[in-house]
Amino acid sequence: MGLCPLHPDHKPSFLLDPNSNLFYCYGCGRGGDVIRFAELYYGVPFREAIAVLRRWYGMSSLLGDVTSFYQVQLHRHPEAVAYLEDRGLHRPKLIEELRIGYAPGRCLRAWLMSLGYPLEYLQQAGLVTPEGFDTLAHRIVFPLEGNLYGRSIGNAAPHRFLPGSKGGLYGWEKVRACPKIILVEGLFDLAVLRQAGFPNVTCSIGTYLNGTQMQQLCDGAARTVYVAFDSDSNGSGQRAARQLAQRLWTHRLEVFPVDLPEGHDPNSFFVHGGGDAPQFQALLERARS
Repeated sequence: MGLCPLHPDHKPSFLLDPNSNLFYCYGCGRGGDVIRFAELYYGVPFREAIAVLRRWYGMSSLLGDVTSFYQVQLHRHPEAVAYLEDRGLHRPKLIEELRIGYAPGRCLRAWLMSLGYPLEYLQQAGLVTPEGFDTLAHRIVFPLEGNLYGRSIGNAAPHRFLPGSKGGLYGWEKVRACPKIILVEGLFDLAVLRQAGFPNVTCSIGTYLNGTQMQQLCDGAARTVYVAFDSDSNGSGQRAARQLAQRLWTHRLEVFPVDLPEGHDPNSFFVHGGGDAPQFQALLERARS
């Protein structure tokens, strides 16, 4: 019991239950959940109160908690580990370094609410559906810059993000000082290349680079960029690589599209195409010729 912050109070009348995130004031008679408190305290409507709570809790803190939870779940679900094996990821150190996790579904909400996050906040962030289920259920999860990426291991749509931007180039701070950079479109492409001994790889998560990603590549540093997009049977990946190369050439970057065997992306090149590190290195060198 304490003094109520919602009205002039000289006698403790404000009761807060931290376990349920509920409050009630015996002096002014107002009560509710944490969202209602933000509405009353700041004098704002529901949507603005949610925005206030975002600032209170911090989106980065929330995503950090989600990432840690999904990392633990990965090792509890053999089907998720088997999927990573099928995609060529078998080094625990790399999986830990990339903070890869798994969303089994139905259990994230209870965990986060036990940490004090209100259900409405989790739904507003896009982590929990209106029905209370995990948005990324049955997906391998990669943490991004201010977002999460989920890759379905079942029959659902393969790719899913939380609301908001996909952010900058994946792992950019680790590669920005490299004189030569390999740019791929998928996170599993990046993972197998890191595993094969190519630490200078980054990922655009798709063939279209947003403004942030273009600014990162075109920051004035002298660098060579190898664009290793998917070699699709319809030629879309190759066209996207060459279009991007033309955009980057205007910024005086040295850019080389990499031609993979038809039907392969960097991941399948190693996993199903029988490729190895020397062969991939040869593709990079061939791109320069």
